[in-house]
Amino acid sequence: MDLSILKYTGEDTGRKMQLSGEVFGVTPNDHAIYLDVKQYLANQRQGTHKSKERADISGSTRKIKKQKGTGTARAGSIKSPVFRGGGRVFGPKPRDYSFKLNKKLKLVARKSALSYKALENSIAVIEDFDFTEGPKTKQYMKMLSDLALNGKKTLLVLPEVKKNIILSARNLKGTKVTLAEKINTYEVLNADYLILSEGSVEKINNILN
Repeated sequence: MDLSILKYTGEDTGRKMQLSGEVFGVTPNDHAIYLDVKQYLANQRQGTHKSKERADISGSTRKIKKQKGTGTARAGSIKSPVFRGGGRVFGPKPRDYSFKLNKKLKLVARKSALSYKALENSIAVIEDFDFTEGPKTKQYMKMLSDLALNGKKTLLVLPEVKKNIILSARNLKGTKVTLAEKINTYEVLNADYLILSEGSVEKINNILN
């Protein structure tokens, strides 16, 4: 698949880049994508939820009424779940939601996600750039406008850390900047459009091959 290389101002450089068929042209594996996205979202969960069970409630354990003769059910403790202020039955406890996936499956999932973007013609390749004047959100917004991507969720992939670009984009809704080595299935699929800087394409090919 050949794509024209654009400047970040939207102008065509006159050069083209061929995307590797082994990364951007595979037959997508939906189940691999499902598992990789599921793992990514599970790893984002803190798992710090906690409710007080019967043993955690502060209160007396004295029997609150006599066993028989009251006409109501027997009751042994005010901390019983049937009373207001009592403990919760089988409440949530802190836990780790993360789980393991094989590296090969994750590679298949990422190739599948990139291939979906290629099939949808939702990939743009731009030459490597940086905001030399410092971080400016307005300049990043102008770049999106020049690339005709206003109002779309975008993922910009850089070959290396470029602080000015990252800082310029972080306050914009629906805009994400990541590195080629950190690209993941969820972020690729969650974006409407994938913007690859020229240097990141080669890194992605090396990582996923």
